[in-house]
Amino acid sequence: MFYDDRRMAGLLLFASAAVFLIAHIVAEAVDPTYSVSNNAISDLGVRAGAPIFNTAMVVLGVLLLLTGYFFYRTFHDRVVSGLQFAAGVGAMGVGIVNENVSGAGHTLFSLVTFLGIGLIAIVAYRISEPPLAYIGILAGVASLSALALYASGTYLALGPGGMERMIVLPVLAYSLAFSGSLMPPTEPPSQSS
Repeated sequence: MFYDDRRMAGLLLFASAAVFLIAHIVAEAVDPTYSVSNNAISDLGVRAGAPIFNTAMVVLGVLLLLTGYFFYRTFHDRVVSGLQFAAGVGAMGVGIVNENVSGAGHTLFSLVTFLGIGLIAIVAYRISEPPLAYIGILAGVASLSALALYASGTYLALGPGGMERMIVLPVLAYSLAFSGSLMPPTEPPSQSS
Protein backbone atom coordinates (compact mmCIF):
# COMPACT_ATOMS: atom_id res chain seq x y z
CA MET A 1 0.00 0.00 0.00
CA PHE A 2 1.37 3.41 -0.98
CA TYR A 3 0.87 6.51 1.11
CA ASP A 4 0.83 10.11 0.05
CA ASP A 5 3.60 12.42 1.25
CA ARG A 6 1.64 13.68 4.26
CA ARG A 7 0.92 10.18 5.55
CA MET A 8 4.54 9.13 4.96
CA ALA A 9 5.70 12.12 7.01
CA GLY A 10 3.39 11.06 9.82
CA LEU A 11 4.44 7.42 9.65
CA LEU A 12 8.15 8.29 9.68
CA LEU A 13 7.74 10.79 12.52
CA PHE A 14 5.89 8.15 14.54
CA ALA A 15 8.57 5.57 13.76
CA SER A 16 11.34 7.96 14.86
CA ALA A 17 9.64 8.60 18.22
CA ALA A 18 8.97 4.88 18.71
CA VAL A 19 12.56 3.90 17.85
CA PHE A 20 13.97 6.39 20.33
CA LEU A 21 11.56 5.50 23.11
CA ILE A 22 11.90 1.72 22.80
CA ALA A 23 15.69 1.71 22.33
CA HIS A 24 16.16 4.15 25.20
CA ILE A 25 14.15 1.99 27.60
CA VAL A 26 15.80 -1.27 26.47
CA ALA A 27 19.31 0.23 26.72
CA GLU A 28 18.51 1.39 30.27
CA ALA A 29 17.08 -2.00 31.19
CA VAL A 30 20.19 -3.98 30.18
CA ASP A 31 22.38 -1.87 32.51
CA PRO A 32 21.30 -2.25 36.15
CA THR A 33 23.86 0.36 37.29
CA TYR A 34 22.46 3.06 35.00
CA SER A 35 20.69 5.89 36.86
CA VAL A 36 17.94 7.86 35.11
CA SER A 37 18.53 10.70 37.55
CA ASN A 38 22.32 10.81 37.52
CA ASN A 39 23.33 9.58 34.07
CA ALA A 40 22.93 11.52 30.84
CA ILE A 41 20.96 9.96 28.02
CA SER A 42 24.17 9.74 25.98
CA ASP A 43 25.79 7.65 28.71
CA LEU A 44 23.70 4.83 27.24
CA GLY A 45 26.02 5.02 24.22
CA VAL A 46 29.09 3.95 26.22
CA ARG A 47 27.62 1.45 28.67
CA ALA A 48 26.12 -2.06 28.48
CA GLY A 49 23.32 -0.93 26.15
CA ALA A 50 25.66 0.91 23.77
CA PRO A 51 25.06 -1.26 20.68
CA ILE A 52 21.29 -0.81 21.08
CA PHE A 53 21.41 2.91 21.81
CA ASN A 54 24.00 3.94 19.21
CA THR A 55 22.33 1.94 16.45
CA ALA A 56 18.95 3.40 17.39
CA MET A 57 20.33 6.95 17.30
CA VAL A 58 21.63 6.42 13.76
CA VAL A 59 18.30 4.91 12.71
CA LEU A 60 16.51 7.81 14.44
CA GLY A 61 18.64 10.27 12.50
CA VAL A 62 17.83 8.59 9.18
CA LEU A 63 14.11 8.57 10.03
CA LEU A 64 14.24 12.28 10.96
CA LEU A 65 15.98 13.09 7.67
CA LEU A 66 13.31 11.18 5.75
CA THR A 67 10.59 12.90 7.78
CA GLY A 68 12.11 16.26 6.84
CA TYR A 69 12.05 15.27 3.18
CA PHE A 70 8.36 14.34 3.33
CA PHE A 71 7.57 17.45 5.41
CA TYR A 72 9.04 19.51 2.61
CA ARG A 73 7.16 17.60 -0.10
CA THR A 74 3.92 18.02 1.84
CA PHE A 75 4.14 21.53 3.29
CA HIS A 76 6.89 23.25 1.24
CA ASP A 77 8.13 24.82 4.48
CA ARG A 78 11.90 25.21 4.45
CA VAL A 79 12.12 26.23 8.12
CA VAL A 80 10.36 23.14 9.50
CA SER A 81 12.08 20.82 7.03
CA GLY A 82 15.48 22.40 7.69
CA LEU A 83 15.13 22.01 11.45
CA GLN A 84 14.02 18.43 10.93
CA PHE A 85 17.13 17.77 8.81
CA ALA A 86 19.35 19.40 11.46
CA ALA A 87 17.85 17.24 14.21
CA GLY A 88 18.39 14.17 12.01
CA VAL A 89 22.04 14.97 11.43
CA GLY A 90 22.45 15.68 15.15
CA ALA A 91 20.87 12.38 16.17
CA MET A 92 23.03 10.42 13.72
CA GLY A 93 26.08 12.22 15.08
CA VAL A 94 25.16 11.30 18.66
CA GLY A 95 25.07 7.64 17.65
CA ILE A 96 28.31 7.75 15.68
CA VAL A 97 30.38 10.13 17.83
CA ASN A 98 29.73 8.87 21.35
CA GLU A 99 31.05 10.31 24.60
CA ASN A 100 34.25 8.26 24.36
CA VAL A 101 35.39 10.15 21.27
CA SER A 102 37.71 13.00 22.23
CA GLY A 103 36.81 16.54 21.32
CA ALA A 104 33.57 18.47 21.37
CA GLY A 105 31.87 16.53 18.56
CA HIS A 106 29.44 14.62 20.73
CA THR A 107 28.42 17.71 22.67
CA LEU A 108 27.88 19.62 19.42
CA PHE A 109 25.72 16.85 17.92
CA SER A 110 23.69 16.64 21.14
CA LEU A 111 23.15 20.40 21.15
CA VAL A 112 22.05 20.40 17.51
CA THR A 113 19.60 17.60 18.25
CA PHE A 114 18.18 19.25 21.38
CA LEU A 115 17.85 22.68 19.76
CA GLY A 116 16.40 21.15 16.61
CA ILE A 117 13.66 19.16 18.33
CA GLY A 118 12.64 22.06 20.57
CA LEU A 119 12.50 24.56 17.72
CA ILE A 120 10.66 22.15 15.41
CA ALA A 121 7.87 21.74 17.95
CA ILE A 122 7.49 25.53 18.12
CA VAL A 123 7.63 26.32 14.41
CA ALA A 124 5.41 23.37 13.49
CA TYR A 125 2.49 25.69 14.29
CA ARG A 126 2.99 26.77 10.67
CA ILE A 127 1.92 23.34 9.43
CA SER A 128 -0.49 22.15 12.13
CA GLU A 129 -3.94 23.10 13.35
CA PRO A 130 -5.03 24.28 16.80
CA PRO A 131 -5.11 22.93 19.44
CA LEU A 132 -2.15 20.79 18.33
CA ALA A 133 -0.29 23.89 17.14
CA TYR A 134 -0.51 25.36 20.66
CA ILE A 135 0.55 22.09 22.25
CA GLY A 136 3.62 22.09 20.00
CA ILE A 137 4.55 25.61 21.07
CA LEU A 138 4.20 24.63 24.74
CA ALA A 139 6.22 21.44 24.22
CA GLY A 140 8.97 23.35 22.41
CA VAL A 141 9.15 26.07 25.06
CA ALA A 142 9.27 23.42 27.81
CA SER A 143 12.03 21.57 25.96
CA LEU A 144 14.15 24.68 25.34
CA SER A 145 13.61 25.86 28.94
CA ALA A 146 14.84 22.49 30.19
CA LEU A 147 17.83 22.79 27.86
CA ALA A 148 18.67 26.20 29.35
CA LEU A 149 18.36 24.81 32.88
CA TYR A 150 20.48 21.79 31.96
CA ALA A 151 23.18 23.96 30.37
CA SER A 152 23.28 26.19 33.47
CA GLY A 153 23.68 23.18 35.78
CA THR A 154 20.26 23.75 37.35
CA TYR A 155 18.75 20.31 37.63
CA LEU A 156 16.10 21.02 40.28
CA ALA A 157 15.32 17.74 42.08
CA LEU A 158 15.64 15.72 38.87
CA GLY A 159 19.40 15.35 38.67
CA PRO A 160 21.26 15.90 35.39
CA GLY A 161 19.75 12.81 33.74
CA GLY A 162 16.24 13.74 34.76
CA MET A 163 16.62 17.30 33.51
CA GLU A 164 18.03 16.06 30.22
CA ARG A 165 14.94 13.90 29.81
CA MET A 166 12.80 17.00 30.31
CA ILE A 167 14.43 18.33 27.14
CA VAL A 168 13.27 15.26 25.20
CA LEU A 169 10.01 14.07 26.74
CA PRO A 170 7.71 17.04 25.95
CA VAL A 171 8.78 16.97 22.30
CA LEU A 172 8.52 13.19 22.16
CA ALA A 173 4.91 13.36 23.40
CA TYR A 174 4.13 16.12 20.91
CA SER A 175 5.75 14.16 18.06
CA LEU A 176 3.50 11.18 18.74
CA ALA A 177 0.40 13.40 18.67
CA PHE A 178 1.54 15.32 15.59
CA SER A 179 2.43 12.15 13.71
CA GLY A 180 -1.04 10.81 14.41
CA SER A 181 -2.61 13.95 12.98
CA LEU A 182 -0.73 13.43 9.70
CA MET A 183 -1.58 9.78 9.10
CA PRO A 184 -5.33 9.76 8.40
CA PRO A 185 -6.30 9.84 4.74
CA THR A 186 -6.78 13.37 3.44
CA GLU A 187 -10.10 12.41 1.89
CA PRO A 188 -12.83 10.69 3.91
CA PRO A 189 -13.68 7.17 2.77
CA SER A 190 -16.60 7.00 0.36
CA GLN A 191 -19.97 6.02 1.79
CA SER A 192 -21.82 3.24 0.04
CA SER A 193 -25.58 3.50 -0.08
